[in-house]
Order: sequence, then C-alpha cells, then structure tokens
Amino acid sequence: MKILILGGTGAMGVSLVDVLDKQGHDVYVTSRRKHADCKNVHYLQGDAHDLTWLEQITSGKRYDALVDFMIYSTDDFAWRRDKLLNMAGQYVFLSSSRVYNDSSDKPITEETPRLLDSTQDKEYLSMDEYALAKAREENELRKAKQKNWTIIRPYITYNDERLQLGTLEKESWLYRALHGRTIVFTRDVADCLTTLTHGRDVAEGIASLLGKEAAYGEAFHIVGPEPMRWGEVAELYCDVLETLLGRRPKIMLLPNSRKFCQVFCNEYQVKYDRLFHRVFDSSKILRIGGKRDYVPIAEGLRSCLTHFVEQHRPFRTIDWHAEAWMDRQTGERAALSECKGWKNKVKYILCRYTPFLHYYYGI
Repeated sequence: MKILILGGTGAMGVSLVDVLDKQGHDVYVTSRRKHADCKNVHYLQGDAHDLTWLEQITSGKRYDALVDFMIYSTDDFAWRRDKLLNMAGQYVFLSSSRVYNDSSDKPITEETPRLLDSTQDKEYLSMDEYALAKAREENELRKAKQKNWTIIRPYITYNDERLQLGTLEKESWLYRALHGRTIVFTRDVADCLTTLTHGRDVAEGIASLLGKEAAYGEAFHIVGPEPMRWGEVAELYCDVLETLLGRRPKIMLLPNSRKFCQVFCNEYQVKYDRLFHRVFDSSKILRIGGKRDYVPIAEGLRSCLTHFVEQHRPFRTIDWHAEAWMDRQTGERAALSECKGWKNKVKYILCRYTPFLHYYYGI
C-alpha cells in the first residue's frame, strides 16, 4: 500500500513508520525537519498544518491510507475535514482514550460515554481542552458524507523517549532521580489504576487496521490489556533505577493534586483522566483481526527505562519553575550549573528561595 503519515516523527509515528517499512509498504512521512530517505520510506519536508502545501504534495497522487498524528483545534479540523478525507482511500484519525468519562465500575469499551456527551461541568465544556477537542473532531468525522475514516483512541503510550508517571513526563521525575533528588508525586493519582501501552504495540495495532473496510466508520482503542496502579509504576521505576544506579530514588507523596495542578497547569488532565481508573476491554479490534499480543507493562517499562539510562539519552527542556517548587517541597536544591542559561538560573533562584513562587502560581 501507498501510505501518507502526517507528523510521523513523534513517539507513535516513528514506530509506525518502522512497522510499515518492514511490512513492505511505500511510506511517505511529513516533517518540518529534513530526513534522509531509507528503503521504502520517503520524507516530505514541510508543515502539514499548511493545507496549501498538503494539497500540493497530494495533488495527482492517490494514497491508499493517510494516518494523521497532527493536533488541531476543533474549528481548524472542521474546516479541513473533507479535504483530508479526499486525500486517501482510508483516513485514520488519531484521537485519544482520554475522551472517555469515568468508568470505574467496568472496563472501558468504544461505547463507553465520552466526557463531551456526559459531563455536567459547564466551565469545562466551554473550553477546547484536548479531550474535548478530540471528541468534537470525532463528531465532525461522523457528520461527513464520506465514511472512509477510522478513529484510533490510544491511551498513555510509552517508549525509550517517553516515560510518564501520572501526568509527569520523564523531565519532571526521572531527571530528578538521576540527579539525586526526590521524586515528587501525589497520593490520589498513585492510588488510581492506569493502562500503559508500548509505542510499538500501538503502531502494530494501527497497521493492522489499514486497508480493512471493516474498520471504516469505526472507532478503536489500542491499549495494553493489563492495568497497574500509578504507585506500582513508580515503584517499578525505582526498582530499575536502584539496579542501574546502586541507590534507590526517594519518593515524596503529596496528599492530593491540587497544588500540583496549579504548578503544572494540567487541572483537567488530572481531574478528568488521571484520577479515573482506566481499565480497557480491547475485544473490538480483535474482531477484525487486529493487534493481539501486547508487551507486558512491567517488561516494557523496565526495558525502555533501562535503554534511556544506559544509553545516556538527553532530556528535553527542564521546567525550572516546577523544579524549584518541587525542591521547596522536599527541602532540596539543584546546582545552578544544571540550569542552562542565565534566565533559567534566575527563574530557579526566584522560585526556590523567594516568595515570588507564591505570587507566580497563586499558591
């Protein structure tokens, strides 16, 4: 098949490109950066948000499938929906399993009520927050005359470069552990069940749906089968780090996420997802011959964390406001040599040692 991937250089996209390449498909990937072509993979340099450019690279070409990893506002997606559907035989839209409302009493299926359809939080509904935007964009697809779309709802995806703890990316917990400081987490999130999925598993799940007409006009979540509590995930991380470093990182559990949400600006991600028990029923994708075997969560997390640490992979940008706040909770301090650039040093000093933090965050 001839497959176009929009935004295929992210965590899930890289794995999907590799899977499709090994299956022998002719793969075209958009990216703002220049990449060298290899085997069956061809990179198209440009901004896939630029619809004029996108129409230029698809003009006169017919792709069997288009997989869309781009992030849109609801209005932007509605405006370009029909054009995207016309660019390929099958349009695959990456939504999210964050669209679901709480379903603590039973596993989540694709028919579980979504937040958009069931929450009574009017302030939240007035926003275009990520989970709401994805649900509204799903609605736009359902209203389209063409039904050549497939909705994918992955949940928390991990790989060597992305290792989450609750809402914390590795830059906010692993960085601290490797620098000998305490990991700051919250007890309410630690007690909740979650389901994490290896990026390779998500990629193989998407690939299993390409070209299958039974997947047209349908939504599928692609998630690992086994849940863990976030507190268990944290302990697993510490087990791995103790083996690798010869010392066990410390964890401080704050009683709740109230202040955490203010510092990290993620109130709704916590309130309407991480504080829910997320357990899934993945039988729907199996019915059309989709993904069946998933990497066990403990095995996958151990492997990815070990690879990241042993290969001395670099961290992305560190949030020095948040680092200072966490150091205030633990009574620790970072060496100023860690803060790259004088602006980051000033941020850290002000937030760590002065009342500025109180006024900056309103806490």
